[in-house]
Amino acid sequence: MTRTLPLVIAAGCALAAGCKQHKQSDEVHVSQPASAEMTVGAASSVERYGERAAGSCAGVPDDAALQRLLDRAVTEGEAGGFANGRNEWAAVVDREGRVCALVASSKDKAATWPGSKAIALAKAFTANAFSSDSTPMSTARLYTLSLPGHSLWGAGAGNPLDPGCLSAPSQGAPIGRVCGGTIAFGGGLPLYQGRSRVGGLGLSGDTPCADHEIAKRIRQDGRLDPEAGGLVDDIVYPSVDGPSVYAHPLCANTWRNGKHLGDEPPEGAASRPAFAAASAASR
Repeated sequence: MTRTLPLVIAAGCALAAGCKQHKQSDEVHVSQPASAEMTVGAASSVERYGERAAGSCAGVPDDAALQRLLDRAVTEGEAGGFANGRNEWAAVVDREGRVCALVASSKDKAATWPGSKAIALAKAFTANAFSSDSTPMSTARLYTLSLPGHSLWGAGAGNPLDPGCLSAPSQGAPIGRVCGGTIAFGGGLPLYQGRSRVGGLGLSGDTPCADHEIAKRIRQDGRLDPEAGGLVDDIVYPSVDGPSVYAHPLCANTWRNGKHLGDEPPEGAASRPAFAAASAASR
């Protein structure tokens, strides 16, 4: 017969089948799953989706950790864009969408695009809000889905940014506030511990493609990748990867995972085919 015992016997868990130690990140405090009791005979070696969902900022980087991760990310090779991702705002929200951290690359925060402060917050909110424990969704992958004629048309107008979260670059972050905002281009990634989505990360300050590359590095260095790996929700370029409902256009000086892929074509229908052919020939 199955019996329910208080959690106080958990000290002997290491001797029971199915118990496991959660790996602790160098950068982020890892919250252990909370439970009032455990059932003998019900233990499983497979972690449940949402098991580590703390619902607070305890499972994601704070300002100090996020600043270290951002500073490190720009030293890890070419990211492309206008400035190799050196001028970025980075924001983190928890699983509930509450703001947990907001930092900038520059000491003079007004030197980094002031408009990107709110966009970083919105990207973090979007990545968390449109991902689940089992299915990560980067903001880059929402680009085509949110266009007219596609299944999420209009999503970009949902969850508008709270005007109360707008502030001057030098002002502090609205910690604990749900700022909202929906962004459907690169730079936002969901954050995970094991099989649990614990929050979202938003980068803004360069091209969306460069923002995405810097965000990937921060998530990987913070050991917050999804269970299937850091490329499971990677940005998709149709000129390189072929047609996809997750397609995102190339940006100026586009790099992905250490490889130069091309450039955004100049405006003008007549110039686009010739530009595409020239860009393909250069690769």
